[in-house]
Amino acid sequence: MKEKIKVAIIFGGKSAEHEISIISAKNVIDAIDKEKYETIPIGIDKDGSWYLNEQSKFILESSNPRLAKINKAKEKVALVPTNNSNELVCITDNKNKGKIDVAFPILHGPYGEDGSIQGLFRMANIPYVGADVLGSAVGMDKDVLKRLLRDAGIPTPKFGVFNKETIKDKSFDKLAKKLGKKMFVKPANLGSSVGISKVENKGEFKKAIEYAFKYDMKIIVEEAVTGREIECSVLGNEKPIVSLPGEIVVSSGFYSYETKYLDEEAAKLEVPAKLSEKTVKKIQELAVKAFKALCCSGMARVDFFLRDNNEILVNEINTIPGFTKISMYPKLWEASGIPYTELIDRLIQLAIDRFNKEQKLKTSFE
Repeated sequence: MKEKIKVAIIFGGKSAEHEISIISAKNVIDAIDKEKYETIPIGIDKDGSWYLNEQSKFILESSNPRLAKINKAKEKVALVPTNNSNELVCITDNKNKGKIDVAFPILHGPYGEDGSIQGLFRMANIPYVGADVLGSAVGMDKDVLKRLLRDAGIPTPKFGVFNKETIKDKSFDKLAKKLGKKMFVKPANLGSSVGISKVENKGEFKKAIEYAFKYDMKIIVEEAVTGREIECSVLGNEKPIVSLPGEIVVSSGFYSYETKYLDEEAAKLEVPAKLSEKTVKKIQELAVKAFKALCCSGMARVDFFLRDNNEILVNEINTIPGFTKISMYPKLWEASGIPYTELIDRLIQLAIDRFNKEQKLKTSFE
């Protein structure tokens, strides 16, 4: 019997998106092909400690996304890179807990989606699912992301970037002349709408800045685009494929953290979106163009605005999109003919394929 591929599902992390990462991990573990893969659940708590758990006991309060947490009753482990295998070692007794064949990080936000853990996997010589170090870092930093989109000729909303010193020189009125009176204030390096506020006056602007700086040292202020919110899933390495687009219809406000993950009734997902063939083709072309311009690989969800005049703007890219039961990334692939279990399989095989190609590169000068 062929030995199963050992896939470390790594979740949690030092992030405001910790709980959603846990729920995403549960869905992946439930759906993965058990005949082909053996999953190794590794939860990272908010202090950065790694815990190795049994598949049936790695999450507490899994039915409630607000309360979900890692089971810390099990062993603390560390990843130890070696020449022939990449081993998990128990910190308390120094015992070998086995090797990892592939890492599947489902870590939303800082330390998991920004290139940090991807760098660790690269140093440890482990294949890993999703974007590489550069693609992850670029996809997380909305400032760098938007400048690269702009330089690639890809339309994106108007924006400005500030730290605590430079924002002092920018009043609400000055920014309103450039961006319009309705604006979004966001942490530059965070996802899932955490720390984001929509503002329309000076009082809201001041509160929004203070709120955003709780999560990052750099913030981005961008125009509030009036239009439809469209998302598209991308899958692949050198020759990525793209899904049918989907639309997010929010009943009120904007697509917040609660709307995305906690309240299934707050937003309606139109999959696929009701769009003309011409518009679908244009969105798909821009999704692939943005994916390549931002140095992505493996997977990404590209988010768009579609104005009433049919102008399409690329808002941002998410290199580790949500995998919860209401997440758009897997839903779009299901609508495009790739069911959840097959999607997971393809992502793992893409990781192994990229790793095998990288192993052929020379590491010494002859």
